[in-house]
Amino acid sequence: MINFFTISNGKINLERGKNSTDDKVIWVDLIDPTEKEKKQVEEIFNVELFTTEESEEIETSSKYIETPNEIGINLNFIIASEGNYDFEPVSFIIRNKLLITQREIKIKAFDDVYKKIRSAKVQDGDDIFLLIIDTRIDYDADLIETVTEKISSISKDIHKENELEKEILLKITSLQETTIVIRENIIEKQRLLSALLKSKNFQLEDYETMRIMIKDVGSLLDHTSFNFERLEFLQNTFLGLVDMEQNRIIKIFTIVTVIFMPPTLIASMYGMNFKFMPEIGKVWGYPFAIVLMVLSSVLTVSFFRYKKWI
Repeated sequence: MINFFTISNGKINLERGKNSTDDKVIWVDLIDPTEKEKKQVEEIFNVELFTTEESEEIETSSKYIETPNEIGINLNFIIASEGNYDFEPVSFIIRNKLLITQREIKIKAFDDVYKKIRSAKVQDGDDIFLLIIDTRIDYDADLIETVTEKISSISKDIHKENELEKEILLKITSLQETTIVIRENIIEKQRLLSALLKSKNFQLEDYETMRIMIKDVGSLLDHTSFNFERLEFLQNTFLGLVDMEQNRIIKIFTIVTVIFMPPTLIASMYGMNFKFMPEIGKVWGYPFAIVLMVLSSVLTVSFFRYKKWI
């Protein structure tokens, strides 16, 4: 599908399936385009679109390509999928104030740009591109805020719950991975905006806008670093509490073992099969052994209490 955005008398219009060249086209948005649609755009606007392999290229040098007349950009957008976050590549071509975007799926950030494009008073493709990036930065801020809320919830669970579940550790690990994904994506935008500041294809007011966006990106990076530190702290706290719980259990077993050691020793002594034993023929022999075993246990417990070990 191809969406063409044109500007006439300051008004933005959306046209679908445009077949002829229009000098007033400022944005061409290709969504899961066919080979025929790609050829159509390439012929009308005299450009060469990115291939799927080029869009998914992970090398930094392949994500930003600039010539005197054109800027080519490959940028990853974060997509939520079944509780996880994945990268979806989007390609941008900026040429003579015309923006061409190419993506495989619908992305909410683009849907919101569709809604904001008229009220934002954009004048050309450069403005639309910056509007898309700015909208994506707002989404990153929302994602970070969501992660922050989940971290606070986990922190409360750790302090409230008496029994530590492994699900808490799995949640912490999942949020760490999410934070890393968000951070990588934000760093990618930071590099892109820094590269654009060196470009001569934008107007002066665009440079000021990009500087503000870089500051916003920098603040988001600081926030992700803070979240990651909180997650590491929670992970260490959880593991520390688990160690304390294990030590408590081991301590209980150790105390129980030590308490029963003297009675076991006494029972072993009176269980020896020797012919001549002082208490073997006495009526009070058996009660004496029982009392001795109980007394040894009581003395052991009393000693532990005195030492404040229990």
